[in-house]
Amino acid sequence: MQALIFHGTRDVRVERVPDPRIQDEHDVVLRVTATAICGSDLHLYRGKVPGMRDGDILGHEFMGEVVDAGAGVRRLRRGDRVVVPFTISCGDCFFCERKLYAACENTNPNRGAILNKKGIPPGAGMFGYTHLYGGYAGGQAEYVRVPHADVGPLRVPDGLADERVLFLSDILPTGYQAVLNAGVGAGSSLAVFGAGPVGCMTAACARLVGVERLFVVDHHPYRLRFAREAYGAEVVDFDEVDDPAAAIIEATAGRGVDAVVDAVGFEAKGSALETALTQVKLEGASGKVLRQAIACVRRGGTISVPGVYAGFIHGFLVGDAFDKGLSFRLGQTHVQKYLPELLELVAEGVLRPEEIITHRLPLSEAARGYDVFDRRKEDCRKVVLRPQAA
Repeated sequence: MQALIFHGTRDVRVERVPDPRIQDEHDVVLRVTATAICGSDLHLYRGKVPGMRDGDILGHEFMGEVVDAGAGVRRLRRGDRVVVPFTISCGDCFFCERKLYAACENTNPNRGAILNKKGIPPGAGMFGYTHLYGGYAGGQAEYVRVPHADVGPLRVPDGLADERVLFLSDILPTGYQAVLNAGVGAGSSLAVFGAGPVGCMTAACARLVGVERLFVVDHHPYRLRFAREAYGAEVVDFDEVDDPAAAIIEATAGRGVDAVVDAVGFEAKGSALETALTQVKLEGASGKVLRQAIACVRRGGTISVPGVYAGFIHGFLVGDAFDKGLSFRLGQTHVQKYLPELLELVAEGVLRPEEIITHRLPLSEAARGYDVFDRRKEDCRKVVLRPQAA
């Protein structure tokens, strides 16, 4: 089959590799019909996340048709169309029983061998996302093996086009969980830092739950324009506004917003000092967005963080967070928990996540898709790839 292969920083190529096969009775093999490039994939592409190896297959946002199933699979059969969560979860462990699927204890074969600086193992296995999370082959390919198929994949009803449901694999549930973690609802106010795909899904879900005042902070005019037009957001361009937090506070009677979502993560544009520290590996991430979040949220407010972080954070203002009595909710998305209700909202047309797509390419042009998305060329918001086998 053809698949997108990682060969190093900003070096990805579509190559021929062996087809996947059933390795466990609970596996299925999918013919991939649509896959997408995620902002998290760009962390790998830029060489920012350890654990990638030459020859790894990328991609964790995908869907397709079941073409083979292990003898132990009960919920799916050949011919079923499914969308697949980016985390691989067993459904039976301590965390899965509590619907904390991203913390699954059984699906990361490298979990016991890889510890962070505090001796804590990583969470659930993930598709196409480094050997820190199991080294599973990803879905930017013509075919993909899906373990624990009775727990993850969600059957898609006939009549729903791939593009309408594809983002159930990651960014739509991620935006939804971010909003739920923020604790906002009807009549509330929310600031979203980052107008990329996750920021857009967060904005859409914020309107879904009734957020009244929605601020979106970014520095790409085309992204801010879309956030204003699609979600009615009050936008702040941090290339033009020196202190976005101060602007948001001024616009909210001096109190700040009820909650903030950091949809940027560790690659946020920070100071020259932060950049230098990250280059020499003394710090793992810029703290710029988190400092802005702490500044612009009201006392007693909540900061929700779906953006990926790694390592130490420079300049985390824990004293300010304490003084303001803030709550923090962060971490990977428990996709399986939200899929049924989100699928219903998509089917009813209440949510239309496909509106963010700007680029549709064959898998053979995946390297160009990464370059366009990475460098924000051609007003790129989201790239969807179609494998040739589809």
